[in-house]
Amino acid sequence: MKAKWYFGIIIVFMAAGCTRKEGQKLDTPTTGHIRISVDECFYPLVAAELDVFHSLYKYAVVTASYVPEQQAFADLLADSARIIVATRELNDEEKKYFESIKIFPRTLKIAVDALALIVHPQSPDSTITLRQLEDLFKGENPNEKWKDLRFVFDNTSSSTARYVRETFNTELPPYCFAVNNNPEVINYVASNQNAIGIIGVNWISDGDDSTAQEFLKKVRTIRIISDSTDTRGKQPYQAYMANNTYPLTRNVYIISREARSGLGSGVSAFMASDKGQRIVLKSGLVPATMPIRIIGFSQ
Repeated sequence: MKAKWYFGIIIVFMAAGCTRKEGQKLDTPTTGHIRISVDECFYPLVAAELDVFHSLYKYAVVTASYVPEQQAFADLLADSARIIVATRELNDEEKKYFESIKIFPRTLKIAVDALALIVHPQSPDSTITLRQLEDLFKGENPNEKWKDLRFVFDNTSSSTARYVRETFNTELPPYCFAVNNNPEVINYVASNQNAIGIIGVNWISDGDDSTAQEFLKKVRTIRIISDSTDTRGKQPYQAYMANNTYPLTRNVYIISREARSGLGSGVSAFMASDKGQRIVLKSGLVPATMPIRIIGFSQ
């Protein structure tokens, strides 16, 4: 009896040991379960990427939280997200923190994005100059037609609000306010003719996406005139984003804190791969790691 009891204990420990080893092996570039945080501007793109990734790798589970950019970085620092998708790289303070805990995050550019200015379909405005836009963001409103203007942002902690503050070197005036996310910006503008919404173009750039099609029925984008040589202005189309003639462009990065090659590395590699970059292209953004063909067209 005693021998059988010892034999049973050995079997239990052997089984537990095997379970631990299998659990360790499960966290590979194509298997396992991780949490990631994604700038909410890129929900359409990342949701499409993960749909394909999950269809290819049945034993991989990537749970994504779509949050304001500031929260995404907080999640990365707190180790509640192994990778994030954002529009900026780590700042000096964040780099120092990771160095202090002997972690060296990797950053990979995956796309070029843009901010779109959207208005009500009945709005009389179809263009705005970059100088006028700067004056308005700085609280200077020389044009009577904009006396009731309201700028609407997705969130006070978003990459969109940060981009405008940093690009135009200003704090936003009182007629700028924020809702909660990009869809709420679109719905607000659709109901208010005196509003200009600032959104990530990814929400309206995929012509085959039913959600983007519905949003485009509610609002329209306006052109931005960059300088005196630009007579008609540019909208956030892929061609203008790719050749940098649309002024409000920004990069999209994946930042990983993985110390080894796990599922986070697999997701990053997939988004940068040919298949992942084709999804970027279809979404209406500009791929970062594959060449694209720019076809000339009239506005």
